[in-house]
Amino acid sequence: MPAQSYTCANVGGMVMIVERLSKDVAELAGVALWPLSDAEVVQSLTALHRAGQALLAVQLQLIHQAEIRGLPAEQRFRTMTSYLRTVLSMDPSPARELAEQSRLLDSRPDVAQAVVDGHADIRQAAVIASAVEQIPETIAAVDGTLSSREIADKAERMLIGMAGDFPAYQLRQLGQRILDHVAPEIAERAEEVALQQREARTRNQRGFTLSSPVDGLVRLSGALSAEDAMIINTALQPLCCPAKGDDRTVAQLRADALVEVCRLAMRTGDLPVHGGEPPQLAVTTAFDTLAGQMRAGTLDSGERISAETVRRLACDARILPLVLGSAGQILNAGRRQRAASGPLRQAVLVRDGGCAFPGCDRPRRWADLHHVIHWSRGGTTDALNLVALCGFHHRVIHDPSSGWRVRMGADQIPDFFAPPWLDPEQKPQRNRLRSSA
Repeated sequence: MPAQSYTCANVGGMVMIVERLSKDVAELAGVALWPLSDAEVVQSLTALHRAGQALLAVQLQLIHQAEIRGLPAEQRFRTMTSYLRTVLSMDPSPARELAEQSRLLDSRPDVAQAVVDGHADIRQAAVIASAVEQIPETIAAVDGTLSSREIADKAERMLIGMAGDFPAYQLRQLGQRILDHVAPEIAERAEEVALQQREARTRNQRGFTLSSPVDGLVRLSGALSAEDAMIINTALQPLCCPAKGDDRTVAQLRADALVEVCRLAMRTGDLPVHGGEPPQLAVTTAFDTLAGQMRAGTLDSGERISAETVRRLACDARILPLVLGSAGQILNAGRRQRAASGPLRQAVLVRDGGCAFPGCDRPRRWADLHHVIHWSRGGTTDALNLVALCGFHHRVIHDPSSGWRVRMGADQIPDFFAPPWLDPEQKPQRNRLRSSA
């Protein structure tokens, strides 16, 4: 495609340029790629990436124009982020990122030009601008006699030069120590001040949100200080080691670990009272007395869960039986019963030593109590019908597709049976990591 010169010759020139560019891009999208050589694929990919970044830089300039002209407020939007979400039909996170990048790059025009010239991408540019913007405040707190603008400009030039060799996340690390190179005489004092300022900012910017459920999934998003993140990582790490036969991804392990930590906190009884009672997960379900089965249930949030999940949760829970009339009125409310009382729970945990599943090393504090014969099917709540299982293996035993089964041995110790395709002989297995096994 022949190169074209785009010149904004009049007030409407920008729109004309964009429309012409859109047509060229549409034409480009229709070009067959299979005749390209390997070298041409790489060359085209690199050129398109740079062009795309340059276009994004122009988009950020337009966003800044919208902001300084007060367009969001004029159209009754509270923030630039909410304005972009509506005008560009964007999700909250990328809209927020564009708004922040626009403000950063407007304050450092040379950094924005580096993007247009192909010397940096938008993420690198945002990192550079953020690092440089913090220098004047830091220097003013250390030595007000120094020229913070001169030092900031020098740091900016050095970081732009580094952009060709380091991606954004590494540039961020280099930016934190840039004064070592451009102002070594104050670098150590400045670092302490900068760290204190950063910690204060992170305390104000921290946050955590959970979205509304969509197809059974709730999206988690947020930001933590480095200290808080390390505390969470330290708590989750022991639970992120896959057990034998565990095919969960790292992300799945981390998600399950977060849930297990919260379950442990609820189990301790040390959390503050909420609504007059200790924090607890509430599930409402119907019980089919004829079939002797629990049906699908409803969480407090209104989300529905399967009958199998209800049965798993009921293994180690308090049950409040209610008899309702045809119009939903309460005809009878029974007394709450704990599936496994404190002493009984401790007895089972001592016997099993932790998760009893073969090869699992999860300790007692992470264990649920599983009814070998389901409570809903007439299983009794006593030591001969209870086995300690961690959250992951509790789900395995409740999952019919896993093929794993458990039953009590003649010596009153739980035996596990692998699915026939793993063990055709169906030999009973026990957790040999436990002293009682």
